[in-house]
Amino acid sequence: MVVKTQSKGHAVTALHVGVNNVRRYFPKNVAEIELQLDHLQIQCGLRPGFWQGQPEISDPRLCAWLEAKHMRTQPDRSSIPLAMVPAGKNSFRLQPVRETGISRAKSAASNAA
Repeated sequence: MVVKTQSKGHAVTALHVGVNNVRRYFPKNVAEIELQLDHLQIQCGLRPGFWQGQPEISDPRLCAWLEAKHMRTQPDRSSIPLAMVPAGKNSFRLQPVRETGISRAKSAASNAA
């Protein structure tokens, strides 16, 4: 799934997942998910509003990682699309999206098949 960074002022505040992605990938009984950010793994809580039209994941560690890895190249603070790839039960890997909209890992896997 493709998600986008969400900024307010000079800082990243959340990861916008989108309502359709929430319905498809996130059961309502899940209180937290695991995110794999390069070599770092973090647990992020999902707020009740996540399933009620506020599909954002906000965690200080996630925001710091996004700032360090991706926002340096975006001086205008526009949203950056990222691939959020399922990596197990309630676990996702966050990675860059190429301009074609296909993540590097996914395109490599499809070439191997």
